[in-house]
Amino acid sequence: MALLLRHEEPRCLWGIWRMDESLPKVEQALQDTPYVAEARARFRSLQRRWEWLTARLLLHELTGRFPQIAYHPSGRPYLADDSLQISFSHTRGYVALILSPHTVGIDIEQFGRRVERVASRFMRPDESAPLYRGSPLYGLLLHWSAKETLFKCLDATEVDFLCHLRIHPFSLQEQGAFDASEYKTPLRRCFRVHYRLHPDFVLTYTVAD
Repeated sequence: MALLLRHEEPRCLWGIWRMDESLPKVEQALQDTPYVAEARARFRSLQRRWEWLTARLLLHELTGRFPQIAYHPSGRPYLADDSLQISFSHTRGYVALILSPHTVGIDIEQFGRRVERVASRFMRPDESAPLYRGSPLYGLLLHWSAKETLFKCLDATEVDFLCHLRIHPFSLQEQGAFDASEYKTPLRRCFRVHYRLHPDFVLTYTVAD
């Protein structure tokens, strides 16, 4: 089993799992749980089933249990047994998951240049990607990832990443935090988004007040 990173702080617990195990091995590890039958019923795609089950392996690694995951009407997940909020994300070869008594969001995005071609879909005129080692690529990925994280915290539909979400200027390091705002809900909340850079991905997460 391949837990890449586990991080605990007063308001949340999160982890990243590297998907080194094949789908049959993941199913074998979860054979005494209802997850395998549920995954087979829900997903025809073997890749999607693999990702979904690996997230449950990570949940067990972080909690020591196999709790049932329930969903709010908006689709936001939480743990049914004790109402902990949960958020998860996956990218090629990795799954990320966060737990908290508060509303949380997490996102993991594979490192790659595709984000440059779609930047106009999520970068506002008042946003700019900070440079990291002379390149804006990580900065663009963090803008995209952070907006995915914010979206998971909003109890709203039809969120426009250009109109409704803004990342405030920040200096880019290997890990850190920056501020973000949402303009979709009447609350117009501000968030503190934490991030980490990895050669394979970027990770962002936030715990909402």
